[in-house]
Amino acid sequence: MGDADKLKITIDREGCIGDGACCNDAPETFEMDDDDIAVLKDPVGDDRDTVLEAAQNCPTDAIKVEDTATGEVLYPEG
Repeated sequence: MGDADKLKITIDREGCIGDGACCNDAPETFEMDDDDIAVLKDPVGDDRDTVLEAAQNCPTDAIKVEDTATGEVLYPEG
């Protein structure tokens, strides 16, 4: 875990296509709901690098990750 507690993770439900890549990459953080849309399972389930990798692998960039300590958007990069 560690620094994942300093992340704000937002999922754009309209942008999610139910690919499930985030769940494969960060299974302790993301899961699919009954509509096959990604939701947060546990915002500190996986470490920071794992969460960022999952966001980067989302085919529609539906996952936004911010550093709550600095307010910086870590993904997608501006």
